[in-house]
Amino acid sequence: APRHLLVCEKSNFSHDKSRHRHLVETHYHNYRVSFLIPECGMLSKELKNLVADTGPYYFVKNLPLHELITHEFIHTFVKKGSCYALTYNTNIDEDNTVALLPNGKLILSLDKDTYEETGLQGHPSQYSGRKIMKFIVSIDLVDLSFNLNSKKYERICWSFKEKKPMKFDFLLAWHHTGAEESAMLSFFSKYQIQEHQPKVSMSTLSDLQCPVLQSGELRGEPETSCSALELLDWLGGVFCNADLNNEPDNFISNFCCPQPSTVVAQAHLCTITGFILPEKISVLLEQLCHYFDEPKLAPWVTLSVQGFADSPVSWRENEHGFWKGGEHLYNFVIFNNQDYWLQMAVGANDNCPP
Repeated sequence: APRHLLVCEKSNFSHDKSRHRHLVETHYHNYRVSFLIPECGMLSKELKNLVADTGPYYFVKNLPLHELITHEFIHTFVKKGSCYALTYNTNIDEDNTVALLPNGKLILSLDKDTYEETGLQGHPSQYSGRKIMKFIVSIDLVDLSFNLNSKKYERICWSFKEKKPMKFDFLLAWHHTGAEESAMLSFFSKYQIQEHQPKVSMSTLSDLQCPVLQSGELRGEPETSCSALELLDWLGGVFCNADLNNEPDNFISNFCCPQPSTVVAQAHLCTITGFILPEKISVLLEQLCHYFDEPKLAPWVTLSVQGFADSPVSWRENEHGFWKGGEHLYNFVIFNNQDYWLQMAVGANDNCPP
């Protein structure tokens, strides 16, 4: 039967073995980031600046796949920073999809016919079922770049240029230091390329009923504190702008805030949508950790990140499928004592989160 997985854990940001950085850095393809700060009417200057600096990313139309394996592309972007790419408007369970990871791995999720036409070596998708219809091909661009005269590189070039040429609409982003922001625009100037900034939405929620949480009680305590699962359900309702009062005449939502709860005068909700890099999210998480450097009324804040439903991978190189929802997401609850909860959720066609 289809199942969804939710992994919850707690730790402290100051612990040597805390996994928070690794989990953020290895969730590569993110399309939405939201943070909620209770008892806050206006963001600090530092947070506003970070929100404004989550871009840019690029959209390239009808980009031939072979452009991502050229020596020039690998030398300019893959080896000098972290380069991310993801096919746009492709359905992972129906179409051919491609993703470039910051470690230089090019991941192809191909239907059976395309896979056979390329002549490349791969393996069946672990979510194919009895009749294998999808195959996964992984190409290490960094490894290839060491020997561009090898038969392996020549075979891949021949496959992408002559045997089975493929074009996709791509989202691209590049994290680097000291290079020109316009490098990607100029590199792909002969194609239709557009620069985009993530969309930012900010709102102040008045008289918001919030769950009572205790950092040491992940499972919650009856009449004392709510659990991590109850909090995640409630956050989903807040992000959807749902009515959470469970009024008898409300036929859209009968959901309400879990108990015990408390009413905060105002809370700030910020949502960023686009092609958002893990490096940007790491900086944002770090800033939210410093939110409590000065005394605040809020006992906790949250940071939620959702991945692209049709990405070939979720965390690291773990294969990702869609099934009915394609969800892969994580959420931090950051407490004022630097404790945190980390919640990671995936759908039916995914491995257990790392």
